[in-house]
Amino acid sequence: MEQGRAREQARPSYASVAPATTPASVRVPEQARVEQVRGEHTHSEPPAPRPVVQRHSVRGQILDALRAALVDGQLVPGQVYSAPALGARFGVSATPVREAMQQLAIEGAVEVVPNRGFRVSQRGPRELAELAEVRALIEVPVMLRLARTVAPARWCALRPLADATVAAAAVGDRASYAESDRAFHGAVLALCGNEQLVMVADDLHRRSQWPLGNTPATRRADLLADAADHTALLDALIAQDLAVVQSLVREHFTGAES
Repeated sequence: MEQGRAREQARPSYASVAPATTPASVRVPEQARVEQVRGEHTHSEPPAPRPVVQRHSVRGQILDALRAALVDGQLVPGQVYSAPALGARFGVSATPVREAMQQLAIEGAVEVVPNRGFRVSQRGPRELAELAEVRALIEVPVMLRLARTVAPARWCALRPLADATVAAAAVGDRASYAESDRAFHGAVLALCGNEQLVMVADDLHRRSQWPLGNTPATRRADLLADAADHTALLDALIAQDLAVVQSLVREHFTGAES
């Protein structure tokens, strides 16, 4: 679990802007040319990532790629990036980039800078601790209730999701790890049957993954330790060992707040 220790002030981040299995970049003809938007400067900016984009929705592709770049630290906290400059690197127009950035602004990952673009938010340890506290209020009671009511066979079905976090951690792929981490948590909470709770928890989880400013990238060893927590929790849930489940879940959140 991604918040189990005070050692992780920076959440697991993406090692690349798109999964390694994604094929070559897709360009949108004509309208995909970079549109220079009045007032948005493209010079003297930090280099932005050149991701691999391949999905039906251009906006969705760009949003996924930008999220990965943010978590991986390729988009630097405090720096301003314009939609035309990012669009040029993605091989698309500025419009889908701007739309994706607006969504990221809603999520708190970036801030709109009028006539310039978007500044990557600079977050501190206090914000991370507050997110951990809110997540704990939501997730801890639900997980403990599920530990008492869900049959072992249903927990066994989540084994591939726990294994996916281990596989991503083993190669130090922060991008895949962050996604698989959220997928595992989401699948656990989904067993409660409350879709609204799952959506709120996922939003909080995603926000907690944005990196803090001026912090080193999460080490591979730390990813491996978190992945081991997933496996240990799942083993305890399958064995219906409530004492171990409670210890693991509470340590995860209280550790994140320290």
